[in-house]
Amino acid sequence: MVLVTDIFRLETLQPSDASNLSRLMISNGKRFQKYLPITLSQNISEDASKDYIKKKNSEIQNKTEFTFAIKDKDSNAIAGLVILKHLDYQSKLGEFAYCLGSKYSGNGWMTKSIKAVTNFAFSELQLNTLQIVVHKTNTESVNVAERSGFTWVKTLPKEYVSGKSTLDMELYELHKEAF
Repeated sequence: MVLVTDIFRLETLQPSDASNLSRLMISNGKRFQKYLPITLSQNISEDASKDYIKKKNSEIQNKTEFTFAIKDKDSNAIAGLVILKHLDYQSKLGEFAYCLGSKYSGNGWMTKSIKAVTNFAFSELQLNTLQIVVHKTNTESVNVAERSGFTWVKTLPKEYVSGKSTLDMELYELHKEAF
């Protein structure tokens, strides 16, 4: 477990979370489709979520990717995910991906979660730089990046494929010494 607050917990996914995870993805499908289509497609049913959780726990064991669930403390419902991916231990670099159900938006949960996983990445994994790549129209994600201490670095031309088009994305970074 990485973080516990009065309202939510941030922890690794468990096999028993499969129905909760699938429910989050399906109920927020429109919200997640544009920027998290792969994660969404891997959680379209409880069985698919079981496979996803098994894969994510294997990645944690191998230290190749870390996926954490944000869980409502009262209901134990999964409110969102924080994924630390594209880990390069030689360059001491990692990248965040994250999502939060609309029901839980606007309460600071994601910012607190990103800060907690940032602390984990810097202290436990010995990374020096973390990145967030976001589209400028995704204002909620931009706000999370900025509130978490990340600063805009540059625009990445044609960085992300969305359907039949490519999108320019914004790169935000946080360096260990600035945390």
